[in-house]
Amino acid sequence: MQFNSFEFIFIFLPITFCVYFYLKSIKINSASRVFLILANLTFYSIWNISYLPLIIGSVLFNYYIGLFLIENRFKKKLVLIFGIFVNLLILGYFKYTDFLIENYNILTSSEYELLHIALPLAISFFTFQQIAYIVDCYRGNIRSYNFLNYALFVTFFPQLIAGPIAYYKEIVPQFTDKKSGFKNYENIYRGLFIFAIGLFKKVIIADTFAVWANSGFDTSATLTLLEAWSSSLSYTFQLYYDFSGYTDMAIGIGLLFNIKLPINFNSPYKALNIQDFWRRWHITLSRFLKDYIYIPLGGSRRGEYKTYINILITFILAGIWHGAGWTFLFWGFLHGFGLIVYKIWSRFGVRLYSWLGWFITFNFINITWVFFRAKNFDDALRVLSGMVNFDLIGSYNLINFSWIVVAMFAIFIANSNEIIKSKISYRVVLSISSLLIFVSIFQLVNIIIATNTITKFLYFDF
Repeated sequence: MQFNSFEFIFIFLPITFCVYFYLKSIKINSASRVFLILANLTFYSIWNISYLPLIIGSVLFNYYIGLFLIENRFKKKLVLIFGIFVNLLILGYFKYTDFLIENYNILTSSEYELLHIALPLAISFFTFQQIAYIVDCYRGNIRSYNFLNYALFVTFFPQLIAGPIAYYKEIVPQFTDKKSGFKNYENIYRGLFIFAIGLFKKVIIADTFAVWANSGFDTSATLTLLEAWSSSLSYTFQLYYDFSGYTDMAIGIGLLFNIKLPINFNSPYKALNIQDFWRRWHITLSRFLKDYIYIPLGGSRRGEYKTYINILITFILAGIWHGAGWTFLFWGFLHGFGLIVYKIWSRFGVRLYSWLGWFITFNFINITWVFFRAKNFDDALRVLSGMVNFDLIGSYNLINFSWIVVAMFAIFIANSNEIIKSKISYRVVLSISSLLIFVSIFQLVNIIIATNTITKFLYFDF
């Protein structure tokens, strides 16, 4: 079940909302939490029920690891290492086994068969989220525990599949707050507004760019200069509007339940340098990488050279987390290297014009996304070579070009976080929400008629 499906919008979400708050209204708090946990697991099971035992087992395992770390003072470090190892082992088995076999066959000329292991939905996200939890238990940042609260925190359906990657201390206090048990109409209309913006981003913008991106990356044997740039820019905008659209929808749904999920995007394509970009793009992942990888490695405390090594390791791991492929690893390396170059440049105190800093940063991001999107290096080089092929300029698609121009201007306007903080009357908010949802639903109908399917969110593959 997807956020952009009729089953979710018209059946699952309304029923879950009404039953949850009904149970809250008659003061059956435990029952309301149990119901929401069951609703979360139902939401997850609809994708593939065979992986339901995996997420249940993961929740139980990490809860008891955390419980031990909270209650005991002996062998805590050993138990923490064991907990992290088991989490990464499970993630590695499902996500990287075939990748390792494939590369072992290449290196040794072996012919071991690939296992073709299907990647369980959301495993990367709920694994990172729970690693953060047990590390916080070890550090003493979490002192209270309750299994229902923990299960609710991990499985909460708005952020379960693709984040934002939230921390226990951010979410559980909101569920236990007495005020969260009452319908908050300001949260409801603001939540619907953000949800509508996200749905519009996904269905109208991201899915439109997907057609041109897929054509350039997957079907065209050769690309002219304009076709290559059109393909790369289409994917750059597709990825942003697809993922930020999901995040908006998740944050909006969370507000319906009086839960404020952390902000995950803050107009990243406005960034004037690569460091600024990572403060704006997938903010909760950047936060996790900083808190649980970069700082434990030593951060910037052990000298300049060690700092650069830590940055490179952190971003390479970020690349590998996104997918089992050398292109993902190389994408992470490029971003780590780019951040190192920026830090060295900053030491000299030379400042660029804002427009030049933006231009360099945006094009660096656009070029590196090519490796992120390409299935292999040959596909990436095919697109990149087309982007510098001035001998074969080609012609542009007027419709595609118009969309790119509009998207380019749109990155400078207020984002959904800024819009929702502004003082807009609820009547205006509901009117705009209704319009956006109507247009999106109309487009969904067209897509279903044309393809008999609903496009999934890109980050579901990660």
